[in-house]
Amino acid sequence: MFASLAASIATGSLASLPALLALSTEPLAHLRLLDILVIVTYFAMVLWIGFYLKGRSNTSEEFFMAGREMTAWIAGLSFVSANMGSLELMGWAGSAYQYGILAVNWYWVGAIPAMLFLGLMMMPFYYVSKIHSVPGYLNLRYGGEARSVAAVAFAIEMILMSGINMFAMAVVMKVVLGWSLNFSIVVSSVAVALYVGLGGLRSAIFNEVLQFVLIWGGALLVPILGLVQAGGPAGLKARIISTLGSDSYLHVWRDTGSFSANPMGVHWTGIIFGLGFVISFGYWTTDFLVVQRVLAARNLHAAKMAPIIGSFFKMAVPFIVILPGLLGLVLLQNPDGSRRQLVGEDVVTACAASSTGVPSNQAGCSAAMTKTNLTADYQKKVLSGAPGSELHTYNQALPLMMVRYMGPGLLGLGITALIAGFMSGMAGNVSAFSTVWTYDIYKPLMRKSKPDSHYVMVGRMSIVVGVLVSIGAAYLVQQFHGIMDYVQALFSIFVAPLLAAILFGMFWKRATRMAGFLGLLLGIIFSAGLFLWVKFNPAALAIVALSPDAKPMAENVYRAGWAFLFATLVIVVVSLLTKPRPVAELDGLVYGATKLPAADAVPFYKSEWMWASVVVVLFIALNIIFW
Repeated sequence: MFASLAASIATGSLASLPALLALSTEPLAHLRLLDILVIVTYFAMVLWIGFYLKGRSNTSEEFFMAGREMTAWIAGLSFVSANMGSLELMGWAGSAYQYGILAVNWYWVGAIPAMLFLGLMMMPFYYVSKIHSVPGYLNLRYGGEARSVAAVAFAIEMILMSGINMFAMAVVMKVVLGWSLNFSIVVSSVAVALYVGLGGLRSAIFNEVLQFVLIWGGALLVPILGLVQAGGPAGLKARIISTLGSDSYLHVWRDTGSFSANPMGVHWTGIIFGLGFVISFGYWTTDFLVVQRVLAARNLHAAKMAPIIGSFFKMAVPFIVILPGLLGLVLLQNPDGSRRQLVGEDVVTACAASSTGVPSNQAGCSAAMTKTNLTADYQKKVLSGAPGSELHTYNQALPLMMVRYMGPGLLGLGITALIAGFMSGMAGNVSAFSTVWTYDIYKPLMRKSKPDSHYVMVGRMSIVVGVLVSIGAAYLVQQFHGIMDYVQALFSIFVAPLLAAILFGMFWKRATRMAGFLGLLLGIIFSAGLFLWVKFNPAALAIVALSPDAKPMAENVYRAGWAFLFATLVIVVVSLLTKPRPVAELDGLVYGATKLPAADAVPFYKSEWMWASVVVVLFIALNIIFW
């Protein structure tokens, strides 16, 4: 799912998906024939790609790594698209409505430095070792024990995340279009299983490029028309200040010197260290879901350029994700013309209406609304069940804006963009699970010496099994309220210790086999312990996140930071107490013990260092402009 994909999870922005089911079953939009044709055409295209590429996915290298022949542009667009799943599109538009422009940190400081570091510094090791997965690198550097821990944790994470994508899509389709949950889950899972199972990673990559284009094409109209109605950037700024009585929603860094001065309750130290370093580098450089796309590049130069190309688009994604949430603060309206105010899922649950339209738990509803920014008049409407009192969650900011601005045909394109985002996330999780299961669990632990065709068959079967288990995970979310909290924590629990193990393994010759294994295992346990401590003792939030004003997003940022420090301590201490491997055995695995391959001879204007410098300049400029 983590800078971006992971970060959305860490925010808690979709923390109570089942609460969405408490909403009115009246759909927000009704599709016309042209809209339906657009959606049907999309499904036909993704399935056709899977069938078309089936003949080019017969060997394990073709099926799991797309033959390692993707161009830098295809690998780069797939690299970004694999991260643009349901939590990306829905969660961050809602988070922008809830927290303001602070959410853009997850796209800039929480992504760009790590993407450049991956391309320039880490790809030589990943690519030249010809590994099929990040746990595969851990096996070469630390041994089978570290790989097994990483592979099992990653496989569980991918299955649960795929299930969350399925359920999120089903809920959105139910709320927006009135579709059955079962119908949405079955259609999306069958489509993903078919095109990934037939064409392998190559099919997933080409579909992700298609989905990238659809996401931009389908979502671009909302910010453009919204800005026009708001009076441009200056008009939007003035209307937000007028509506909220403050400009704190419009600054990325200015108000982060104090926990209580910004809507997120986060300090700049947490953003830079916890997000900008631990979560960001942990996701973009070690999460196999995205790294797998870069490993499919056709040569080392393309592998280096892919993350750099992706970083340009990553910096622009807030225009179609964050901006609609900010516009929703001032442009969303009720049928009577009053401003529509979005709330958290906890408020929707507390204010669930009876058959008469009046909240069945008046006291609980009133208490929940008192904690929000709802006006007194709006609260009275909700409690009385008056027309125009329907409550919508933060996560519906983007669909509500689409319904507002898109007519027949365009609405179908917008809905298709949402479906493409959901399916992109599902396909990325399933394809990564298949590779890790086959190469890091099944092959080393169950069947070590089988023909290549056997592992391709196992990979295809694991996709089917992974989709079926993901469906179970989707229904688990529906049946057990709060399961999303566990999934949100899973990534932050896993990524910080993994980052420590990878960095010390790649940049410190002294790191030992036992240190890598214990740092990863104990780091995961430590981070999980912090999560449970706060969950069962809310007062511990002030210790873990350094402030009682911290919101769930800030808590995850600081928990990841502490887990990284703990894993680092374990790795350093254990390494100093145990015997390191001979330097000769670290060739190709550690800086300082490896003769790096000579850089491909390319013109200056194609150099990865030149384009990385352009990204850095744009990155600094954006942070200054939106200070």
